[in-house]
Amino acid sequence: MSKHEQLTLEFPKPARVFNKQVFDYLYDYDSRVDLWYGGASSGKSAGVVQKVILKALGDWKIPRRFLILRKVGATVKDSIFEDFISRLTEWGLMPYAKVRNTDYRIKLSNGAEFIFKGLDNPEKIKSVKGISDVMMEEATEFTLDDFNQLDLRLRERKHPQKQIFIMFNPVSKANWVYKQFFDRTDPDTKIHLSTYRDNKFLDDANRRRIEQLSETNGAYYKIYALGEFATLDKLIFPKYEKRLLRADSDELKGVPSYFGLDFGYTNDPTAFVHIKLDVENKVLYILEATGKTGMLNGEIAQMIKDLGHSKEVIIADAAEPKSIAEIRKAGIDRITKARKGPDSIRHGIEYLQQFKIVVDERLFQVIEELDNYTWLKDKKTGEYINKPVDSFNHFLDAVRYAADKQSLKSADSFEQKLRKARTYFG
Repeated sequence: MSKHEQLTLEFPKPARVFNKQVFDYLYDYDSRVDLWYGGASSGKSAGVVQKVILKALGDWKIPRRFLILRKVGATVKDSIFEDFISRLTEWGLMPYAKVRNTDYRIKLSNGAEFIFKGLDNPEKIKSVKGISDVMMEEATEFTLDDFNQLDLRLRERKHPQKQIFIMFNPVSKANWVYKQFFDRTDPDTKIHLSTYRDNKFLDDANRRRIEQLSETNGAYYKIYALGEFATLDKLIFPKYEKRLLRADSDELKGVPSYFGLDFGYTNDPTAFVHIKLDVENKVLYILEATGKTGMLNGEIAQMIKDLGHSKEVIIADAAEPKSIAEIRKAGIDRITKARKGPDSIRHGIEYLQQFKIVVDERLFQVIEELDNYTWLKDKKTGEYINKPVDSFNHFLDAVRYAADKQSLKSADSFEQKLRKARTYFG
């Protein structure tokens, strides 16, 4: 492979390849931060991949080196890495690319290189030198410190027009991205907003599904369809701490573990969590959270086995007894249903609210829910009622199930004390 072979592409009919909001900025490299945000299925990630590949093909004196990141390394292969492979294939560039699947690197014949990493372990990127550009996929999963460290790495003088490409779906205004780029004006940041309406390649079925959210869940529609940041002043868990957690640390030694499972399929993820409850000191630790959409019961059982928790007591959503039975038949013998009743959700939330919540900083799905899980507002009175909005709650429901039996013990203890007091006072 020739190190300096010049690669060029022509698009006789660009409207068939690019969405307009991307095409208008394909060769705009003037801003230090190139930020793309908006609703789901807006085409922003695909568009940034197009832009980055074209930048790599540019006539640069020194080939570009792109560091392309997800917060969690395990998610790289099936997401952004595959996106690049698909685009290079579609554009006929794979014969000019050397792909290393062992460590997720792609090198083009003009010398440009794409290096894919996870930032769950910052040590992974310290050995990567000569970076010209950084790409942060799902930026809200990262932290402000992550961004600052990456910004400092773009210091190679040999590379002109260095950039950080940032892509994300907005969550709450409490997230660092809003505070860093929207709370203040930065002339070196260019912000692009897009929604599903801007994506002409979106099929009609997905378009209808997104638009139906406006009828079923207005808050969710604003965030995930229209790309608006949520203004949340009635969070169910307004305070929590996020940091790196290790199950074998001295802090967690001897603290009992609990496991919960919430079922989903088409639009909602199946969510499995591992928590530790320090009842004496009133601290809830969320150590593991795994799940995705489209999982069959056999796949759920295998996921639990792969995580090493097949012998644990797992409290699952009581609404799906058939799923529980099938998972038990698949070898997860100690799975059982959570309690269910008219006030079980409220009681479970009230129990969790007694604890200080500490979540592993790598569990971005849980963090997203903590930042967005709110009480429902009565449309007639404008007052918040004692019922949660049925959004941003899948992993938190699993946490609630995991704590279910301990919660029941606490409730039983309270009732016993109450009965004794009534007996004593007549």
